[in-house]
Amino acid sequence: MNNRERTMAVLNYQNYDKMPIVHFGYWWELLQKWHQEGHLTKEEADGYGDGNEIDKKIADKLGFDFCWTHQYGANNGLMPQFEYKVLEQRPDGFVIHQNGNGLIEETRPGAGSIPATVGTLMTGREAWEELYKPRLQPGKQRYGAPEQLADIKVYLDNLADRPAGAHAGSLYGSIRDMLGVEGLSYLYADDEDLYIEIIDTIGNICYENMKAVLESGVKPDFLHYWEDICFKNGPLVNPEIFKTYVAPYYKKISELAHKYEINIISLDCDGCIDKLVPIWLQNGVNTMFPIEVGTWNASIRPWREAYGRELRGVGGMNKNVLACDFKAVDGEIERLKPLVDLGGFIPCPDHRLPPNAGWDNTRYYCDQMRKIFG
Repeated sequence: MNNRERTMAVLNYQNYDKMPIVHFGYWWELLQKWHQEGHLTKEEADGYGDGNEIDKKIADKLGFDFCWTHQYGANNGLMPQFEYKVLEQRPDGFVIHQNGNGLIEETRPGAGSIPATVGTLMTGREAWEELYKPRLQPGKQRYGAPEQLADIKVYLDNLADRPAGAHAGSLYGSIRDMLGVEGLSYLYADDEDLYIEIIDTIGNICYENMKAVLESGVKPDFLHYWEDICFKNGPLVNPEIFKTYVAPYYKKISELAHKYEINIISLDCDGCIDKLVPIWLQNGVNTMFPIEVGTWNASIRPWREAYGRELRGVGGMNKNVLACDFKAVDGEIERLKPLVDLGGFIPCPDHRLPPNAGWDNTRYYCDQMRKIFG
């Protein structure tokens, strides 16, 4: 079996020869540290991207099989994006800038954390009509010309070293990226009609894009969403509101995928996602990723007990042990064994490896996973 075949076999509860050893990338600071330690070349440290040729080189050095990512994605966001602008340079080093989504952010040069949102160009109905809606129009420019899609089909058909994924978009996280958490939260109370219109606009773009892609003959193994709409204590959106206005688009896209015999639909959401899991599952999203262990000890086990075998997962490996020692790594692998036995689950470090991850620890993890599950 190749990695593509064995991955889909695991997620579909079929027989497989060995468990693929999967990762989800690295912090930039970690790659620079590994370069300074002599493990990576400068080209490798600077040129990494999920699924690119350098990713494969680094994976080979460490012992991973592949990075969990999609290979094709239509453009579901603003077209064109806003111009990046530096609005203020403060004496303390902080910078206020406008990003491509129209968010006004505060950043500190050299900091690797998420920027603080201090404002947005999306200030209400007038801004929506003049600045955003014209940039959120459907059309062929979003998914490529027929000859481009034909090339994508050939590429995905011949993929063997990893599963073939197509990005289905972001039905709520992309809106958060335009308004900010606070702005999006207030919008429902301030202008419910506008709130719904924005959700409908994004949802229809994602659906029409995927419909055109699948009708072209492109046949991925799985669809993949990105959301990132939870934090350590739960969702950044009221689950009932999410169920009412956003979930129908997951259902619509899932039903479309099923017509093309695509049954694995994966979703990337960080944080404590427990209150959204049943909503996603009821609407066709059946593979949770990255299942962050975090301070809340996320695990596929309670979800499987609650929702059954339709719920799959990729992730759930506590990446923090890679900053400890071999004993800690062994303990984490022992914890993962009964979860693997549940089936439909592929262990993967529960997000990008952080700057304190050790090279030797990471190689040891891959070696031990291969010995035990390979």
